[in-house]
Amino acid sequence: MTEAALGASIQLHVLDLAGDTRVIEGAIGNSLMEIIRSAGIDDIPAFCGGCCSCASCHVHVDPAFVSMLPPMSQDEDDLLDGSEHRAAGSRLSCQIPASAALSGIRLTIAPQE
Repeated sequence: MTEAALGASIQLHVLDLAGDTRVIEGAIGNSLMEIIRSAGIDDIPAFCGGCCSCASCHVHVDPAFVSMLPPMSQDEDDLLDGSEHRAAGSRLSCQIPASAALSGIRLTIAPQE
């Protein structure tokens, strides 16, 4: 049985645009963007709904977790190239599936363009 089928969850530490850190939980298998939005954090508009076509779910991932993330696709890289807020740990949260290994991940929501 998969982690998602068992109803497992992970914990995220999210620094929002107001400078507040919120600790939230979400189901394994969902994207980090879905977990953040489901928690009521509106700083990520997710205009494309997670289709990797708008970059409105841009986050900065804590360096301690970057190596645990799946590889970035060319589409994601291209979208992030257009952001003036791109940094070493920049990722689109819609492209990161929640997994047990990522529990405790620290994210900072990037400012919108």
